[in-house]
Amino acid sequence: MHRKVKIAPSILSADFACLGDQVREAEMAGADLIHVDVMDGHFVPNITIGPIVVEALRKATTLPLDVHLMIENPEKYIENFAATGANMISVHIEASKHLHRLLQAIKAHAGIEAGVAINPATPVTNLEPILGELDFVLVMSVNPGFAGQEFIRASLDKIARLREMIAGQGRAIEIEVDGGIAPETAPDVIAAGADILVAGSAVFCSPNIGQAIRGLKEGAAL
Repeated sequence: MHRKVKIAPSILSADFACLGDQVREAEMAGADLIHVDVMDGHFVPNITIGPIVVEALRKATTLPLDVHLMIENPEKYIENFAATGANMISVHIEASKHLHRLLQAIKAHAGIEAGVAINPATPVTNLEPILGELDFVLVMSVNPGFAGQEFIRASLDKIARLREMIAGQGRAIEIEVDGGIAPETAPDVIAAGADILVAGSAVFCSPNIGQAIRGLKEGAAL
């Protein structure tokens, strides 16, 4: 069955001096989502942004905002990100002590999709008990924290295994993949079962954002 694959540019690689303009350019070029990496310097070794940037992005684009929380104690911040305009919120399985409760807290906000992210060393079988609570799974194909890393090829097997698990349960759950996505890696990631491709450096570090997005779509045969 043919799946519609979405492109989600990650603002982690954007120029924050002209963030609104770059996001609008991505939207005009055919991006489907805007991916927002939130890092706290504890769960990952980097610090990025908070709800105030999500609020600013909400005014700059009509695209869904896909907020990826790479933070400790994510339960403390769900309300803020929901209130400032997130359409999708993902939390890391490695950072969540009470995952069912946390996913229910996300879903309590009408219209917001709930997802779980997993790091490269985390087995996808850890997700089996909570698949029924998920709208999407975010598979990290690099170790989270920094843009521009090389794609971890072993992620392809994880994506394929996750696709089998989802099909086995008859669920409508999207698989999002983040890390090292470029025209060269996109076809293999899609073939393995991905529905959403997060691309940061490949889009915002390109001299032409629109051309980069079109290149990703062509490379992925979208």
